[in-house]
Amino acid sequence: MHCLLKTTRTILWALALISPLLATGAEQAAPRPNILYCLADDWSYPHAGVYGDKVIHTPNFDRVAREGALFSHAFSAAPSCTPSRAAMLTGRPIHQLREGSNLYGFLPKEFAVYPNILERDGYVVGFTGKGWAPGNFQAGDRTRNPAGPNFKSFEGFLKTVPKDKPFCFWFGSHYPHRPYKKGQGLAAGMKLEDVKVPPFWPDTKETRSDILDYYEAAQQFDRQLGECLKLLEEHGFATNTVVVVSGDNGWPFPRGKANLHDAGTRQPLAVRWPGIVKPGTTIDAFVNLYDIAPTFVDIAGIHPFAYMTGQSWVPLLKGQTQPGRNTVFLERERHANARKGDLSYPARAVRNDDYLYIHNLRPDRWPAGDPERYVSVGPFGDCDDGPTKHEIIDTKKQPFFQWDFAKRPADELYDLHKDPNQLTNVADRAEYAAAKKEMREKLDSWLMRTGDPRMSHDDDHLDKYEYFGPVTYK
Repeated sequence: MHCLLKTTRTILWALALISPLLATGAEQAAPRPNILYCLADDWSYPHAGVYGDKVIHTPNFDRVAREGALFSHAFSAAPSCTPSRAAMLTGRPIHQLREGSNLYGFLPKEFAVYPNILERDGYVVGFTGKGWAPGNFQAGDRTRNPAGPNFKSFEGFLKTVPKDKPFCFWFGSHYPHRPYKKGQGLAAGMKLEDVKVPPFWPDTKETRSDILDYYEAAQQFDRQLGECLKLLEEHGFATNTVVVVSGDNGWPFPRGKANLHDAGTRQPLAVRWPGIVKPGTTIDAFVNLYDIAPTFVDIAGIHPFAYMTGQSWVPLLKGQTQPGRNTVFLERERHANARKGDLSYPARAVRNDDYLYIHNLRPDRWPAGDPERYVSVGPFGDCDDGPTKHEIIDTKKQPFFQWDFAKRPADELYDLHKDPNQLTNVADRAEYAAAKKEMREKLDSWLMRTGDPRMSHDDDHLDKYEYFGPVTYK
């Protein structure tokens, strides 16, 4: 009997010693969250019902925001598809990506992308639709798109995921990119009189209809998002999947896409993370979409890499604060090949709650491309063709042509409290001299700290990178 008691005490003591180890093992065995990134093409803030837009109908984006967090100050790294997506994938601003800084370029293999990082750590990865694009990924010595292996559909991808593996998937919609079917917005039941036309475009029937056509294309993306959410539920993934929804750059209209004003860079963004993000959360901190890569590797339990300039949003999603989240930096290099000599329109910007400051490095060039077609798109080829564009350039209607297509000074400064639409440049006004100096110093300090080559040898070498886009005229 004494031996039995002694043996029992020995077993209990041993169990007490190893129980913390057993608990730790159980925690480590807990499934890591899946990640679904749904990315619209040319969708701009604030075009969603949850942001207060009374015309567009986005029930699925609104649902993600309602069940998770809605960001009010999210911005793309660049107002152009290829570099914006490259920044998301690498966690780097575009000036750190060499050939990856231009539309229709390539992303050199030396720049690690989060799908590869997650895949090496046990995640199943893939994408469908528009991944890293447009461009030539093979020219960067890559064997597949930087967004991962290509699948015909999200549903097809889910069928390949083993039960014991987490996944990270990029759903790349082609909506609401142009071209649009003229009148599709009206056909969907929206009304011209309900449209709120930005003051930098003429308020005409043509413009209102063009906006409605864009809205209907954005609604197509929202319907695709709804299908993705349904698939998560049907396959049993909804409760353990982080859903992130955003766009790559601003809407494809004059002064929008390819411009550093809000219409070109400010993005819708919502994140749902069951059990982590409190439903109905609003996050007013400034974030850049090159934060996507460090955020996703952080969600996966991998420490974000030091070479990523972006910061993880995970602390924000958990209700914490982060220093430095009151400012965002923006930039652009070559968009369409729309200027003689294959030249870009390089510009850098800094934005906070009070001001937007833009430094145009080549103010002698046309910001939207040459007035005559050079290689692609048409006259003023950095702006996608559409009724609103042609209504302005065909008539040279003022002041809209001046705002949207005319040459710009080296410095632009906008007082966002007085001028939220960023129409009145106050850079040369004496009363704004201190604000201009402060914003320029913030911008230059960040560019130097992050190694912008134009700060050290601004010789237009970025313009010499090969353009892999279609050539329609030269």
